[in-house]
Amino acid sequence: MRLYIATSNRHKVEEIELALAPYGIRVVQVPLPKLEIQSSSLEEIALTAARSLREMDAPVAVEDAGLFIRALRGFPGPYSHYVYETIGIRGVLRLLEGVSDRRASFVSVIAVKMPDGKTLAFRGEVEGTITSEPRGERGFGFDPIFQPLGSSRTFAEMTVEEKNAYSHRARAAKALADFLLKSLHD
Repeated sequence: MRLYIATSNRHKVEEIELALAPYGIRVVQVPLPKLEIQSSSLEEIALTAARSLREMDAPVAVEDAGLFIRALRGFPGPYSHYVYETIGIRGVLRLLEGVSDRRASFVSVIAVKMPDGKTLAFRGEVEGTITSEPRGERGFGFDPIFQPLGSSRTFAEMTVEEKNAYSHRARAAKALADFLLKSLHD
C-alpha cells in the first residue's frame, strides 16, 4: 500500500516511513500547498490542510505537531514551529528559568484524505519533561530539550528508531496504519 505525505520536512517523512514500514505501507513525499491556517487546535490545522489537498489514487496525509509545556499553559502548542523559528530553544529555556514544573508533551496529528475525499485525523502523544540545557545532535526542532518519560535521554540523543519507540509522531502513524489496514479489509 502507498501513502502520500504532503510536507517539506524530510525529518517527518523519515520518522513516518520507519513507523509505517512494519505495516507494509510505502511513503511517498509530495509538496504541501502553502496555507496560512490560524487555529489553536492541531486537529483543525491538520484536517484543514488535508481537505485542501487534491484527491489522489492513494491516501494523502499531512502532519502537524506541537510541544505543549504545562507551566506555560500549553505554549507553544500549535505555534511550535513559529516559536522555534523566532525565539528558538534558548528562548523557550529562558521562559522556563526558575520554573520547577517542567512537564510537557509532544502531540502529533496526522490527517488523511482518502481517495473518496473523506478526511480523518489520528493523534499521538508522548509525555515528558523539558531539560535545563539542550542535549544531543540528532532530530530537529525541540528534540534537544524534550526527554520522554521512561528515558534518560532527549529525543536528540536517540536514533530515529529509538525515538520512534516513544514518539508522538510514530504513535499517530501507527493509529493511521491500523485504520488503513482495517479499511482494506472492510
